[in-house]
Amino acid sequence: MAEEEVVVVGAGIAGLATAVALRRVGIKALVLERSDGLRATGAALTLFPNAWRALEALGVAHKLTPLYAARKKSYVTNVATGAVQEIFFSGNNRSSGGPITVHRKALLESLAEELPTHSIRFSSKLISLEAQGQAQQGPYIIRLEDGTVITTKVLIGCDGVHSMVARKLGLGEPVKSGRSAVRGLAVFPEGHEVGDEVQQFVDVGVRAGVVPLNDKEIYWFLTFNSTPKGEAMATDPEQIEEQVIKNFCEDFPPIYAEVVRHSDLSTLTWAPLLMRLPWDLIFGNVSKGNMTVAGDAMHPMTPDLGQGGCSALEDAVVLGRHIGKSYIDNGKLVPSAVAGALEGYVKERRWRAAWLITGSHLSGWAQLGGEGWLMKMFRDVLFYRFLFKKLLQVSDYDCGKLPLLNQPKKTL
Repeated sequence: MAEEEVVVVGAGIAGLATAVALRRVGIKALVLERSDGLRATGAALTLFPNAWRALEALGVAHKLTPLYAARKKSYVTNVATGAVQEIFFSGNNRSSGGPITVHRKALLESLAEELPTHSIRFSSKLISLEAQGQAQQGPYIIRLEDGTVITTKVLIGCDGVHSMVARKLGLGEPVKSGRSAVRGLAVFPEGHEVGDEVQQFVDVGVRAGVVPLNDKEIYWFLTFNSTPKGEAMATDPEQIEEQVIKNFCEDFPPIYAEVVRHSDLSTLTWAPLLMRLPWDLIFGNVSKGNMTVAGDAMHPMTPDLGQGGCSALEDAVVLGRHIGKSYIDNGKLVPSAVAGALEGYVKERRWRAAWLITGSHLSGWAQLGGEGWLMKMFRDVLFYRFLFKKLLQVSDYDCGKLPLLNQPKKTL
């Protein structure tokens, strides 16, 4: 039976970032990943200033900023009327630049490079989790599909929307938001002619967008109110591409269908969008003893404010700070002290995460609104001109720094 101090379940954004945060405060963690390599599902993601502040705290921002350009504005076209609105990103936050869209693989690799060799154990699927000790406060026994048994003092679940660790804590299952999404990466070997502008197209019950990553690659997405047609969308990449073009592109400008046709099929994904009910997060157990969750395991949300990956990076820094302070103050991981640190982490993150879930859902509801003239007027006149800018202010957030290992202790 292998023994570990800290085990992080999941090598996605939250899991890798949490392991990096712990390493920077002197704590070694073992990361368990069920896949046989880093998962790049989603092709790309947009990182707002709050995420870049977290990446700076983790010491990896400098690897990515030279590779991608910040976005100052986005164009939103109402395909029914042809009206185009500009949404300016800079000015909504203290940072001089706007959000930056990066390859998901590049972000994951930048984080993984910060970890020691063999600290990520791939092909490690959990099949059971058992909490021991008084009131099941730990240690924790983890059993893997290959027969491996691991015990750990601290367990952090970063295992996604259907988290086994979240279920162990007693958190409610995520629910369907009533919307679905398709994402992909288009490749133009000879270069594309889209330019560097972010473009979105909205119609009743559907929103699509193209985000150039460089002069040869474009990230594209499609979100829509779930219908029998949407729910029955195929899982085969070629069929996903075909169905997007056939069922959704007819009313969009031709450039959108052209982008979809250039998709790298290995990047295409379709999935219903799930979310955790905010009150489950506010009133539920987000930590118990020395066990907690982060990222999608804690707060799955719709992508309508672009805060899923951003908030996962925030979680990692806040979690690393609380556990790191306990470790530095005590010179080691003391179970009772770590439990208190996790309570502090949950207290700091609970309400912000609940608001991000709520704001994201409301944003999607407004953008994919109904056919009535009142709803259309609300979206086009009020939402994009005023309310969306207010909602984007959630990205004007600083999750703080990590404690320094040689930082002197305060004396009374």
